[in-house]
Amino acid sequence: MSSEIIVSRPYYDTRAAAQGVQKKSPLLEQDVPQPSSGSATAGYRSAKYTPGEWFSNYHNILEQAGTNRHEAQNIQRESRTLNQDTEAAALKTQAEGTRLLGERLQDIHYMKSELQRHIEHLQADTELLLMLRKRLEKALDASETPYAIATDNLTCRGRRLVGELVRDTVEEELLKEVDLIVSVQALLKKTAAQVVAQIKRNRDAQQSLEMDWSDKCQAYGFDDTSGRHSNRSPDTQQHPSSATMQEQVSTPSSWTKFTQDNLSKALQEEHATNSLRMLVEQMLEDTTEDLRVQCSNVDQAFSLRCEDLIEVKTQLEMKLAQTLEQIGSQERNIEALEQAIHDKEAPLRVVQSRLYLRSLRPNMELCRDQPQLSLEREVRQIDATLESLKQKLSEARSSLSHLEESRMALQKDINCKTHSLFIDREKCMTQRKRYPTISVLSGY
Repeated sequence: MSSEIIVSRPYYDTRAAAQGVQKKSPLLEQDVPQPSSGSATAGYRSAKYTPGEWFSNYHNILEQAGTNRHEAQNIQRESRTLNQDTEAAALKTQAEGTRLLGERLQDIHYMKSELQRHIEHLQADTELLLMLRKRLEKALDASETPYAIATDNLTCRGRRLVGELVRDTVEEELLKEVDLIVSVQALLKKTAAQVVAQIKRNRDAQQSLEMDWSDKCQAYGFDDTSGRHSNRSPDTQQHPSSATMQEQVSTPSSWTKFTQDNLSKALQEEHATNSLRMLVEQMLEDTTEDLRVQCSNVDQAFSLRCEDLIEVKTQLEMKLAQTLEQIGSQERNIEALEQAIHDKEAPLRVVQSRLYLRSLRPNMELCRDQPQLSLEREVRQIDATLESLKQKLSEARSSLSHLEESRMALQKDINCKTHSLFIDREKCMTQRKRYPTISVLSGY
């Protein structure tokens, strides 16, 4: 074996270097032993360190062990403190999160309650509007009866006889009634369209509230479940990606504004519904009153017209009775005149016979003596009497003809008045008894 020079290597503690502990170089002896110069014992030297190095290494190990022990104790103490602090912080943060979840649940519950309240209001308003729409439809259907009655009255009165086709108060009131019914029907249709549009807006607002309410119910369930989670809950899991910010999330202000906007829209529709309901109620009341007032006006006009017809017919019948009486008297007068004329024929024959026989007297006997003059006067008197009787007979016959014409005119006018009275009283006024009541016209 060749002789080797053994050199001690420096000691390097990697753990101390990692902990920032300044490395300590080993103590070197001032006097390094020199190898023996004897060549006889060169193959038997096995020592690598000197006793000084051995003790130095031993002390270094003890010192390093003590340092590591103190360091471990410090780490353990710091770890216990850190564990306590982190546990307290975690519990505090968790309690704060639970408290905030509870406050959030209260906010969601309040918004849910408000949404539920307005949903119920909208549902009630929509039901009332549906009832109003049915009332409007019934009122519109009920208005067809007055329209049919009024138009039928006008048609029936159009079949009056020629002399009775007069534009009287009844016809004017009937025309007003027809115009009123047409305008009422147009108003009812327009109002029904407004009610249908308001129902649609209410349902749209209700749908928005219901969707918002449904979302809040789900959120309430999630937050309620989250608030019930604890460190001992068995159903908790790790979701590392849940802590990242999600896209398109709302802020508390936008969350509140969204619900407030829905509630404001619902409140606006509730106010609009209430206003429309009051308007429809007032409109139905006004139209019903207008129709009933006009119906009363028409009925009153019919009554007055019938009274006028009855009065005129009575006067005509009285005048007809007087005319018939005069016709009878005139006929008897004519018979008397004819008899008087006939009665004058015998005296006329007698006097004419006398004059004829006396005209046959011969010669000087044909004398205009007193008997002759008396007979001539008698002839002239009888002729004048016959002429006056015939004149009076002609006048009587002419008067009788005029009386017959008056009788025919009176009878014709009485028939016209009877026919008009039948149309107005028996047909029109009887038919107007089917006029709808106030409740039917109001849509009930």
